[in-house]
Amino acid sequence: MSTIIDQINEEEISRLTENREIPAFDAGDTLRVNVRVKEGDRERTQAFEGVCIARKGGDTVNATFTVRKISYGEGVERVFPLYSPILESIEVKRRGAVRRAKLYYLRDRRGKSARIAERTSGHGIKKNKGGKKSA
Repeated sequence: MSTIIDQINEEEISRLTENREIPAFDAGDTLRVNVRVKEGDRERTQAFEGVCIARKGGDTVNATFTVRKISYGEGVERVFPLYSPILESIEVKRRGAVRRAKLYYLRDRRGKSARIAERTSGHGIKKNKGGKKSA
């Protein structure tokens, strides 16, 4: 039974991602998510940039991710369906080095304690083939 569900999931994901690319990202990464917003009769793109604090749903069509940012001193979180047609693009701005899959503890932190160190190696990081450049 699960193989039929897996097959349907794969077909739907390939159908939804055929004309756009979804980058590999994890919790701790800083993302810029461009979202289509419809206001009355016109449509525009709105950027939401913040830290990904959670990914849920694995490799299914129902996969979601939560992005958190601080706007005018208030924490704002948005949950986006990963394969939603309202998402124009997802851009990874910075990779974060974290040891947890869910970063809900960031909700209680402010200022320097809410910072995440940048990851410079590991999966999703392209290696510099030329080595170090000398000045």
